[in-house]
Amino acid sequence: MIANFALFFAFYLLTPLLPLYLHETFGATKDIIGLVLSGYTITALLFRPFSGYFVDSFPRKTVLLIAYTAFAIFFAGYLAASTLLLFTIVRTLHGGPFGALTVANSTMAIDVLPSSRRNEGIGYYGLSNNLAMAISPSFAILVYTHTHNFQLLFWLALAIATFGLAVDATLKVEARQVLNDRKAISLDRFFLKRGWLVAVNMVFFGFCFGVLSNYLAIYGKQVLGITGGTGTWFLLCAVGLMLSRLQGGKALRQGRLTHNASEGMLISLVGYTIFILMPTIDHSLTYIGYYGSAILIGLGNGHLWPAFQNMMISMAHHNERGTANSTILISWDVGMGLGVMMGGIIAEHWNYNAAFWTVVLVNLTGVALYFLKAERFFTANTLHQ
Repeated sequence: MIANFALFFAFYLLTPLLPLYLHETFGATKDIIGLVLSGYTITALLFRPFSGYFVDSFPRKTVLLIAYTAFAIFFAGYLAASTLLLFTIVRTLHGGPFGALTVANSTMAIDVLPSSRRNEGIGYYGLSNNLAMAISPSFAILVYTHTHNFQLLFWLALAIATFGLAVDATLKVEARQVLNDRKAISLDRFFLKRGWLVAVNMVFFGFCFGVLSNYLAIYGKQVLGITGGTGTWFLLCAVGLMLSRLQGGKALRQGRLTHNASEGMLISLVGYTIFILMPTIDHSLTYIGYYGSAILIGLGNGHLWPAFQNMMISMAHHNERGTANSTILISWDVGMGLGVMMGGIIAEHWNYNAAFWTVVLVNLTGVALYFLKAERFFTANTLHQ
């Protein structure tokens, strides 16, 4: 958890300020900034399936430490990048070890957890990156406001990532039999085919958060007239995520994964709906809908994520845990990416209200898919491990 917190703290430390850095340092335009920053996500997505294969096929701690070392070193690359081209290359390549590290670290967390506490433990483990998401951007903005020094932020990210690497290096794990078969490489080495429908279902929920997280600030400012509320929204979202551990911990301990998943997606659906509906009913309800939705969406995702992750792991053999983790992360990334792309297209051709009503529709479709197909699919394919 500590190493995962450090990983995401270092990541989110730069996220809110990189557009400003690229504009002020290299004079990059908006379209160039978007192009430079998107490379990181694309590379992370491309690396995830291979990461699952390597985590399952080689000693997991070795893979973890190599990925974490590379992730930390790339922060030094930002310090050395003196041109926009060099920075673009460093930023794009940095997505590779990030994608590998998130798979390796979560798989190691599963390995060190006792099987009787695995469902609950994964829920708490996921909370560490949620806390980083809530704290790190505000901390970064605070540091920059007082220093106006981007180099200091790069050094801080490097130091925090190195700390996380040192923590992971202390992990003590039992020796695990490594896969040594030399069968032909096939899709199931990189994607857990047994869990394909659960993965597809997760794409719908990733889509919704992709639209909301990327267009929240501009929608709040241009449509709702809320300026400076984005940080508070994400903080309240993190509160909802933490509350989900208190509310859903018992169900996870008891292995009631489908219960947690059902509860999470329905709470999220209510959250997305009041986010867009409240301002249309009465302008006085705008702030209630805006900030109230943050807690509900955080609470819903806090139930949803560990439930779906554990569902995927329950459909995998012990030597497929890395593949299972990469599969669920890929499905979320694909959904997020589609949400960012389609949200912008819909807002450009219609408006932001249309984009967020699309979120409600997509979320409702995901809920319907789960109750009509995915829940029974999971029950039929679980290995009961």
